[in-house]
Amino acid sequence: MRLLEILGIDLNKVSHGERLASALGAFLGIACVFFVSRYFVGEGAALLVVASMGASAVLLFAVPHGPLSQPWPLVGGHIISALAGVSCAKWIPNVYLAAPVAVGLAVGAMHYLRCIHPPGGATALTAVAGGPAVLALGYQFVLTPVAVNVAAIIFVAIVYNFFLPWRRYPYYLNRVLMKTPVIRAGGQDGISHEDFAYALTEIDSFIDITEDDLMRIYELALAHQGNRHLDPESLKLGSYYSNGRYGKDWSVRQIVDCDDSGESQSRKLIYKVIAGGDTRTSGVNTFDEFAKWARYEVFPYENSWRRVPSKKSP
Repeated sequence: MRLLEILGIDLNKVSHGERLASALGAFLGIACVFFVSRYFVGEGAALLVVASMGASAVLLFAVPHGPLSQPWPLVGGHIISALAGVSCAKWIPNVYLAAPVAVGLAVGAMHYLRCIHPPGGATALTAVAGGPAVLALGYQFVLTPVAVNVAAIIFVAIVYNFFLPWRRYPYYLNRVLMKTPVIRAGGQDGISHEDFAYALTEIDSFIDITEDDLMRIYELALAHQGNRHLDPESLKLGSYYSNGRYGKDWSVRQIVDCDDSGESQSRKLIYKVIAGGDTRTSGVNTFDEFAKWARYEVFPYENSWRRVPSKKSP
């Protein structure tokens, strides 16, 4: 496992259907790029398709929700990089200097203009080292083939992914049509938008994941954690327990009386709702029923409630 970590091998489980959808989308995207480019540029043109479109196809169809795959990074990344590459090819005679300068300028410009798209570096390099046919195009290279290629592949990405609801492109369209909340405010023990924003700034490096995706992962983890329950035998008379939910569904109950004999399935306890919904009401549960409702033990703290730290082995 350590070797896999060192090599950076991703072990996340992805369905075969998702992998096939990515492969088919990439095929259709590049096929459309060739068809549209041939129509606008002409069959006899020296350069129909920029090779970096292959890398863009990987991002748009294998990682359609990633920040690097969104429309502005795709369009801005290629166009700006093409401009940088053509300019360096024109003004720096030595190709061994022009190529690295072009890629460096492209990366810097993409950073400042918030349109980082890795294939853009290849576009800048092609403009400098693509051979006489590319050099002869000059700034025409930015329009044909680059802009035409970009328009074709983004069109396919939008149309193709639209019919796959879980991966609609761009990500904004997926969020709106799936009615996914942008960021949910943190609850009793929740993490808020501000918490995520602070954490991302502390890392001080570009991360190919959105705050929405981070929150979605967090909420799925919470839902999975919600399936866990307390051990009925750990319930204590007089202690407070929370169901850990959000909003009107949240509540705190105190065990005010209980039966200490028999099995947890039949033993009864009496609880009183201390905070949240149905405050000041009482109820009767078996130990098992109460343990399934409770998420963790809490204690009062400055007009609020804090989770009792779990006991860890030394």
